[in-house]
Amino acid sequence: MNNSIILKILKPVIFIASLIPLCLLIIAALNDDLGANPIETLTHQTGLWGLYFLMLTLAVTPLKSLGVSWVVRLRRMLGVYAFFYATLHVLVYFWLDQFFVWDAILEDIVKRPYITVGFTAWILLIPLALTSFNRAMKKLGRNWKKLHQTVYLIVLLVLLHFIWLVKADLAEPLFYLLLTLLLLLMRVPRVKQVVQGLF
Repeated sequence: MNNSIILKILKPVIFIASLIPLCLLIIAALNDDLGANPIETLTHQTGLWGLYFLMLTLAVTPLKSLGVSWVVRLRRMLGVYAFFYATLHVLVYFWLDQFFVWDAILEDIVKRPYITVGFTAWILLIPLALTSFNRAMKKLGRNWKKLHQTVYLIVLLVLLHFIWLVKADLAEPLFYLLLTLLLLLMRVPRVKQVVQGLF
């Protein structure tokens, strides 16, 4: 099966599958099944899925170097979903946690470091989402790639946000940090050659 056929099948499947976490959260909310602290559950889950999709976009380049070249065609869609879930994460905070009280939100952003870095990561995601279509790619030329390389900084800010948020039980965010560092390390030419030799 050639790459174009694989993509024609996979793209709509992955697009729909990427909405499943949101659908499950909506169903759980309608059934009053979000646990003792529904707002915390919504905040945590939307944030996690934003992180998952960011990591999936980082995994594209290593997969390409291993010969799975068609996965590159999915990267922008995965990136847009990362922004989508990150925006839901921020919206839950603005709306359900802070009730759109902007003075309180601004004070939180300034005074609480984990919110400062998390909000910064989301702001940095906005131009990536706005330039994720072909016309923007052509208009920006080489600058498009430079702009989208800020995803490396963004994912590290998200992980720092996660680490500062949990404070005590660091196992989960440190696991994602290690996985992210491995994905970044696989971009180093010598490491890439070693990994390619294993497959």
